[in-house]
Amino acid sequence: QVQLVESGGGLVQAGGSLRLSCTDSGGTFSQYAVGWFRQAPGKGREFVAAISAITSSTIYADSVKGRFTISRDNAQNTARLQMNSLRPEDTAVYYCSARLRGTVSSSSTLYDYWGQGTQVTVSS
Repeated sequence: QVQLVESGGGLVQAGGSLRLSCTDSGGTFSQYAVGWFRQAPGKGREFVAAISAITSSTIYADSVKGRFTISRDNAQNTARLQMNSLRPEDTAVYYCSARLRGTVSSSSTLYDYWGQGTQVTVSS
């Protein structure tokens, strides 16, 4: 059973950095793709980045390309999202998700498991 727990959120000033972590305590982490999504107040869930299972290939939303980096450490059952040059519009709850198929997707409906989310707030 996949169990995802996010950590690393917090309050940061614009231009600052945060690193989010997503740890799986229950599944076979290396076999599935991991995606990060975010949801701002009053808005729908938005794709941020994803990394595949075997090749660690990555995709990013245009809004974060060049600022955010997704990575994974299968030995530690952990995926990370390094967020640099943060902007107030990056403020949201960030969710980690797992896709059992192993290939990346930007569609939230294709992910099978979700964490509880971690709040990221960027002040101007």
